[in-house]
Amino acid sequence: MDLKSQEISGQYKNFTRMTPTDFENLLQRIGPHISKQETYFRTPISAQDRLAVTLRFLATGDSYTSLQYPFRISKQSIGRVVPQVCAALIKELHGYIKLPKTPTAWKQVSKIFETRWNLPHCVGALDGKHVVLQAPVKSGTEFCNYKSNFSIMLFALVDGDYNFMFADVGCQGRISDGGYLRQANYISSLQKTD
Repeated sequence: MDLKSQEISGQYKNFTRMTPTDFENLLQRIGPHISKQETYFRTPISAQDRLAVTLRFLATGDSYTSLQYPFRISKQSIGRVVPQVCAALIKELHGYIKLPKTPTAWKQVSKIFETRWNLPHCVGALDGKHVVLQAPVKSGTEFCNYKSNFSIMLFALVDGDYNFMFADVGCQGRISDGGYLRQANYISSLQKTD
């Protein structure tokens, strides 16, 4: 409720990384999957709070410990909530991420880049992000990246309207962007659409 009062100043969008309307739409879609039943023994964490803490975690990478203070939810509960909400998001939204299948669809993507960003013949913006994690047990240096942190890679391809067309998570942090592109299913997925 405090965030909704911050809507006009833009602090709501800064905190959740989305508009209140988008937040409500997303909540309607996944709310039934993440809501818990109220019992005589406890009042459950609301679906709104579950979604908000997960979005904040995904947007900032804050630790569960630091998130427990603004949300007034224990770090143990946050540790259970975040994976549950992420699973619901994947289940409900997986159909929204799709590569164009036809040459005409690729040309439409290219047209957006040309008209909006003045980038002719561009069919996507691709980048990778190291997501820092605790070293998996008995993994050695397999997940150690060039900054000497343990990480997995998140690769994404977006169109000119910031819509995801492809996303892949899980490649070991030791592999460079170029190394990922050489071995990834991404290339074969694109080649199948030709």
